[in-house]
Amino acid sequence: MTGKIEMLTGRCECGGVAFEVKHVRETVTVCHCSQCRRTSGHLWASTHAAFDDLTFTQDSGLRWYASSETAKRGFCAKCGSSLFYRMNGERGIGIAAGCLDVTNGLRIGKHIYVASKGNYYPVPADAGSFEVG
Repeated sequence: MTGKIEMLTGRCECGGVAFEVKHVRETVTVCHCSQCRRTSGHLWASTHAAFDDLTFTQDSGLRWYASSETAKRGFCAKCGSSLFYRMNGERGIGIAAGCLDVTNGLRIGKHIYVASKGNYYPVPADAGSFEVG
């Protein structure tokens, strides 16, 4: 059973986007698809929360990019940090694990789109891997 971690904070590199989130999933999903690799510079690792549990304490840098017809990505326009992924119409939001101030209790739960991974690294063996999400 996947649990929840209570009250975390996070931010981008420059502080133009900062937030608190009441409950996040304890597992991190690592996506190896080409789109995530391009927007993050390597791969995308995120936990998940209900959007209503997310409160922005600073959003002057927050911008949203429609990365496909079905989803958008949140980033800081000031420093370029890639922070969020949200499917259109979804009640939840993916939050980059790397932007959280404290990551105690988080663990990798699965790897997705491993068929699209970069050729410069092996298929990770620390959790289940799937060709598609």
